[in-house]
Amino acid sequence: MPVIDALAAEYADEVDFIAPAWKSNFEATQARADELFQSGRIQWGLDDQETIFQLYGVPYQPVTVLIAGDKTVVEAWAGLRGEEELRAAIDNLIALSG
Repeated sequence: MPVIDALAAEYADEVDFIAPAWKSNFEATQARADELFQSGRIQWGLDDQETIFQLYGVPYQPVTVLIAGDKTVVEAWAGLRGEEELRAAIDNLIALSG
């Protein structure tokens, strides 16, 4: 998560980073978000009804979904990726959304 947090700070003027959590409670989610997202650039919340997860067909975490400004899903993947792969995917999202 430090890589995502650093990228969120770097791309803050171009991309919104949102991190919904599930199967937890608000206090535990807040504590974990405070630990992982120190830049303050990642919006997080508890999706206790799993609405967001159902909307995008996410069966488990971690999953990344890149959504363009017109709400089109550009790319989605399960698991983790390295910084260069993430940067390339974000740059592609910005190019498509521009």
